[in-house]
Amino acid sequence: MDVAEQRPPSPPAPQQRRCQFWMPSKVGYAPTPLCTTLRTALLPLCSLLLSVVWFCGNHNPATDEQRIPCPIDPSHSVLKRNLDSHIARCPVRKHALELEAQPFYKKGVNCGGGEGAKGFVRSEAKRSEIYRLTVPEFLSLVQKIKAVYSSLPKEIYLRESFISSQACAEWLEGRRGEDGQQLPFRRSTHCKGGGSAGEEGKDQAVVEFGAGRGYLTQMLADCYGIRGVYLVERRSYKLKADRSLRQKDGMSLERLRIDIEDLNLNGVESLRGRPYLAIGKHLCGPATDLTLRCCLRGDDDDDDRSSGAAAAQLSGLAVATCCHHLCQWDQYITVFFRDWDREEEFNAITWFSSWAVDGAHNLGNSHGGDQAASPYSSGGGGGACGVEEVVKRMSSGEKACLGFVCKEIIDVGRLMWLRGRGLKAELVKYVPVSVSPENHLLLAR
Repeated sequence: MDVAEQRPPSPPAPQQRRCQFWMPSKVGYAPTPLCTTLRTALLPLCSLLLSVVWFCGNHNPATDEQRIPCPIDPSHSVLKRNLDSHIARCPVRKHALELEAQPFYKKGVNCGGGEGAKGFVRSEAKRSEIYRLTVPEFLSLVQKIKAVYSSLPKEIYLRESFISSQACAEWLEGRRGEDGQQLPFRRSTHCKGGGSAGEEGKDQAVVEFGAGRGYLTQMLADCYGIRGVYLVERRSYKLKADRSLRQKDGMSLERLRIDIEDLNLNGVESLRGRPYLAIGKHLCGPATDLTLRCCLRGDDDDDDRSSGAAAAQLSGLAVATCCHHLCQWDQYITVFFRDWDREEEFNAITWFSSWAVDGAHNLGNSHGGDQAASPYSSGGGGGACGVEEVVKRMSSGEKACLGFVCKEIIDVGRLMWLRGRGLKAELVKYVPVSVSPENHLLLAR
């Protein structure tokens, strides 16, 4: 970013400890902390030295021209004169080398054969594709989406499944002693669904995909006595939940810092031949498709069969989907859209899905396909009226109707893929839309 794009620097307040580089994309200053000692020592000096004080090393205008993106990970930059030494010690490269040596790493194993075909298509590009359509083409596409939605089997329609066990309710409420202090949670043994997992399921593990900090698994371990935990997350987080879990008696925990697309579960030695439950809360966009493929590729894994390795045994799956606008044509799980033979139409469906969560529209629990018989008539006739103008004329409710339709089409495609693999699967709403419009849950046994 050019220095001219940032706000003029002003002396930081005494309590200001962050870089003063203005980032328009984040509408705020860079979060990088400054060196307090250096800042205090140089404040009285001239403005030239003050620029060193106000900016961190990555955003210092004095060294902007000398910095280049790291060739290993362009998300950070390095001084050109230090490039060779940086490459040798770059933490991203070090982690990549360590990861490639792991038996569960297999590059692009869950990408479905589409790895690297076009790269990640961003929402801006999908929007541009739609705005390049003519108005008749746009209206025809909307009608095609509605026709696909209407053709879905009636038993596919989502049912509400708002379940809260007593054990979870107690965990969320939290117990406090007479002095008001938080008491450690003890599993309920009297309530249905509480207590331990039982003798027959005591060896079953839980694999959480997109685990983040691991708080979902921590809650399940507190409520249901899970003993074997695998946390899959590509990013590095503070591991507070991990430390808490490791303190539990009989608990075994492994954190796999790896992208789901590169994870071969059958390569995790401690999971081989062991039944496991796959869970994930809000696996954004293609992460859901990668997870489903990761869990159900054991039967056709020629490498594992030739090596004699026992496959991990999937006993159940519960995945909350979200961020459908990020879904990618090359990684989508099913051939549900292949009959359309147009990647642009798939991209349009994913972009429309963002309208379902684009503000308050008060649709309740009704289906988008039942709303507004002809919501696009306001822009359908004008020859000079472009698609962008048609979209602007649509009300938030009309947009949300189409958004919910597209979200359901995408998730029903995943549901059909699971059923095609022999699983007993269903798609439910696990919380009311008033709590969150991202309320779809894929369940499979």
